Amino acid sequence: MIQSMTAYARSEVKGDWGTAVWEIRSVNQRYLETYIRLPEQFRSLEAVLRERLRKKLQRGKVEVFLKYTANPAAVSQLTINKSLAKQLIDSANWVSNEAAGGELNPVDILRWPGVMEAEETDMDEIQKAIMAGFDGLTRDFIEARASEGANLKTMIETRLDAILEQAAIVEEHMPAIMTWQKERITNKLAEAKVDIDEARLEQELIYLAQKTDVAEEIDRLKSHVSETQKIMKKGGACGRRLDFMMQEFNRESNTLASKSISAEITNAAVELKVLIEQMREQIQNIE
Repeated sequence: MIQSMTAYARSEVKGDWGTAVWEIRSVNQRYLETYIRLPEQFRSLEAVLRERLRKKLQRGKVEVFLKYTANPAAVSQLTINKSLAKQLIDSANWVSNEAAGGELNPVDILRWPGVMEAEETDMDEIQKAIMAGFDGLTRDFIEARASEGANLKTMIETRLDAILEQAAIVEEHMPAIMTWQKERITNKLAEAKVDIDEARLEQELIYLAQKTDVAEEIDRLKSHVSETQKIMKKGGACGRRLDFMMQEFNRESNTLASKSISAEITNAAVELKVLIEQMREQIQNIE
């Protein structure tokens, strides 16, 4: 399976504690680069998230965002440390009696450090729910990359078929081109009323045929098409290998153009360059 490096996914997690919204997006990059933005209370998760992404992805610039909104209705309940409060009251009453006057203010007791306690929020439970949301997010994200990868694969296969068509056109025209070339040279020599040494003429025609023969380039183009199809069928992180194949395609198309002695071959060489460039641009997005 081929994966694109360009994708986006979003996931929302809700609970009694509030709402967490994950977002992840990626673009093409030579290597894997991860950028993670988390609220302060979840910073401890960054290393875990980075490792999970590293195990699932190999290339791309990946950005991850988490937005957390606490549920106001889930504010921690306040409890009174009754034992401490009783000690304070007894002590305050004793002081009041000894001082012969004064009233005890209950608010002062409540303000005393440790009398009022808030139940701690169960962060472990929240983090567990949020991480489950992240796992769902990465599944959706990878599916999006795979879907886009399938589209890229189809596009590339279409161009590969077109390359084979251009190769067939060149092969079809080559015999006629070589015959035309032989007749052209023979006619020019006849017009110049030059005595023709048949043996020498035959040698020159053989040399010309070798110089302009594109059979080897056509065979290599076909071989490159076959190899590219194998790479895509194997799938995985194949972007670099495909990019290398585009360099090989370009080399053969350049050689073909340099050997051109007819409009048909020139047109085929130009069309090949267009097809190869179209593939190369899309392959930049493949992992």
